[in-house]
Amino acid sequence: MTATDRSIELITAAAQAAADQLAHDIIAYDVSDVLSITDAFLLASAPNDRQVKSIVDEIEERLQKELGAKPVRREGDRDARWILLDYVDIVIHVQHSEERVFYALERLWKDCPEIDLPEDALKTRGKAEEHARLSGGAEGEQS
Repeated sequence: MTATDRSIELITAAAQAAADQLAHDIIAYDVSDVLSITDAFLLASAPNDRQVKSIVDEIEERLQKELGAKPVRREGDRDARWILLDYVDIVIHVQHSEERVFYALERLWKDCPEIDLPEDALKTRGKAEEHARLSGGAEGEQS
């Protein structure tokens, strides 16, 4: 089984929205072969809590406006260290960069096929590392 066309459409729009809000290291996996509850995961991160919220808000607004999709669940708003948007067909994880490194969700899903993403999303790969290097590794201090 592979992710449905609708799931790919949602993932693509969400990835572009995340890239437009300067998310880091955007990647998507087709998890339909290993999970029966969803087709795909989108992972993205940001160096501070405010940007995590901004990315999530943009994804939610864009999916609603362009594709008529609303999440059935939104978790993690209080601390904004890891916000999850559940659209049933897809699940979006936007994490603070520190949580992204600590939980390393990519390790769990690395055997699943990656979903092709828009060029803007692909350009975000390695941005977290670049940001940490430029800010002297103190990315979490201004949260």
